[in-house]
Amino acid sequence: MEEQKKDRGGEVEEEGGQSKSGKKVPIAGKRNILITSALPYVNNVPHLGNIIGFAISMANFDTHGTGVLSADVFARYCRLRDYNVIYICGTDEYGTATETKALEENCTPQEICDKYYAVHKEVYNWFNISFDEFGRTSTPQQTDICQAIFKKLMENNWLSENMMQQFYCNTCNRFLADRFVEGTCPFPNCNYDSARGDQCEKCSELLNPIELKDPRCKLCRKTPQIRDTNHLFLELPLLKDKLEEYINEMSVAGSWSQNAIQATHAWLKGGLKPRCITRDLKWGVPVPHENFKDKVFYVWFDAPIGYVSITACYTPDWEKWWKNPENVELYQFMGKDNVPFHTVMFPSTLLGTGEKWTLMKSISVTEYLNYEAGKFSKSRGIGVFGNDVKDTDIPSEVWRYYLLTNRPEVSDTLFTWADLQAKLNTELLNNLGNFINRVLSFIAKPPGLGYGSVIPDAPGVESNPSTKTLAEKIGNYVDQYIEAMEKVKLKQALKIAMSISSEGNAYLQESQFWKLYKQDQASCSIVMRTSVGLVYLLACLLEPFMPSFSIKVLKQLNLPPERQLSFCDETGDLERAKKPWESLPAGHKIGTPEPLFKDLKDEDVAFFRKKFAGSQADRDVKDRSGKEIAEQLGKTKLS
Repeated sequence: MEEQKKDRGGEVEEEGGQSKSGKKVPIAGKRNILITSALPYVNNVPHLGNIIGFAISMANFDTHGTGVLSADVFARYCRLRDYNVIYICGTDEYGTATETKALEENCTPQEICDKYYAVHKEVYNWFNISFDEFGRTSTPQQTDICQAIFKKLMENNWLSENMMQQFYCNTCNRFLADRFVEGTCPFPNCNYDSARGDQCEKCSELLNPIELKDPRCKLCRKTPQIRDTNHLFLELPLLKDKLEEYINEMSVAGSWSQNAIQATHAWLKGGLKPRCITRDLKWGVPVPHENFKDKVFYVWFDAPIGYVSITACYTPDWEKWWKNPENVELYQFMGKDNVPFHTVMFPSTLLGTGEKWTLMKSISVTEYLNYEAGKFSKSRGIGVFGNDVKDTDIPSEVWRYYLLTNRPEVSDTLFTWADLQAKLNTELLNNLGNFINRVLSFIAKPPGLGYGSVIPDAPGVESNPSTKTLAEKIGNYVDQYIEAMEKVKLKQALKIAMSISSEGNAYLQESQFWKLYKQDQASCSIVMRTSVGLVYLLACLLEPFMPSFSIKVLKQLNLPPERQLSFCDETGDLERAKKPWESLPAGHKIGTPEPLFKDLKDEDVAFFRKKFAGSQADRDVKDRSGKEIAEQLGKTKLS
């Protein structure tokens, strides 16, 4: 056992990987991976686009893509590989959007945060998201760490004071933060008449509120006036050299996706400008400065620090993860509109402290996921929301599978109910489910018709020509799967895993096992032993993508749910995977086979398309109207 040691980058623990608090800490000699997904804003219910990672708005402001599902897949994969990994996320709770929502619902910002934190947590639980910590930014840890970083930036002279023009509403007697101003988008090809002060939802361009045409106060609808107000700015131009050195090195080392590189260089090419880090709000982290004590930190500044503070809520040894660049790899997942805040803003903030922070190594970015005829939108209530999916009776593993096969990694993708139906019925039911059910059902048949639920021995398996050919293909697929997952090419890895199911079906069909059983039981035993090994292999490969599916398969294999699925190099799991007949021992008794998937019918698709048409508000009105009519009919006496 290695002694606990400390090096230039930070601390690593002795083998075992737990601190005194019982939480995971970096381990010497192992891959230590810290995973985050963009913090979902807490002013509404997350929709499917948020969950997979689609982005449509400014970082942590409205309908930005969080990437929780993508990050969960990678975290589960890392656990399969026996890497030392923690997955951190939580709700972003400060800022204008929370104040706005609180005004709409006639309650306090804290009450809004408490309400929607519970909603988010319930939705992610339903989707089987395996956070190590799902926290919040409205915590004492957030205040302490945010203010400590600010003080370091002040000490190092990376901050400046500047006067800026801001809208002031005489009716409301307050300065209006970006989100409290609406108007017409100034971009000539857009002219959207409900653009927000921070960003136009239609064309996605970032805005300054005073650029809006025909501005109005969101609270009272009156025209505001422009006034001067003093604010603090992070001097990004002065940090440019440090930032570019980091980007040039890490974008190569971390194999950043092309869309992340393009978005980052677009910001650099446009010229870095000082960035305001304070706002005239009450709900936020207070600025610890005498001249700015009536202000709070701007959400873009404090929200990414939430990754750090939520880790601090997970373990008091948070610095072993976040101030340990020599021993920890940081992987971050998000929608594309969040990229500059994670590749430019947040790294600049940490670099400016002069401390040894764990900076992002790899970034996984998704494009837009559109809904039927348009974009998902939380603010307009368009699309299928996290609390809707439970009402569809479509299991979480099906939703996960569909969203991941539709993951917009390179270009925008489209959610349609017909496509969901096709993927469920064709890929999951007819390919994957059919293969597993055929294998297990045949083994479960009584002796004389099958194997009495007992996995047969298969002497001579390695000399069987068709099985040997299959094993070579499976070995290649497993290598390709590992390579894709290591590069965070999740959609590609999922497609590879499903190809193994297709190969299994072809292997069964070619063998004609139902005839072979009567004509050559020894050869049939080879086919069945190999095929049931493929069933187990599929449960392993697909666990990151569909964990509840894997639990069902393990149950049907009569393996305990706590059995550790593994692809660890040290224990030879990968090599065994390439010889599927070695996965489960001869003589093992399987459980009861059951269908794993249920088809989605045309009438179901038509029903869901109608049910989720229009906005969420429109649907609520329809639901209430329907209930009122039903109640009235119930009171009406028939003559």
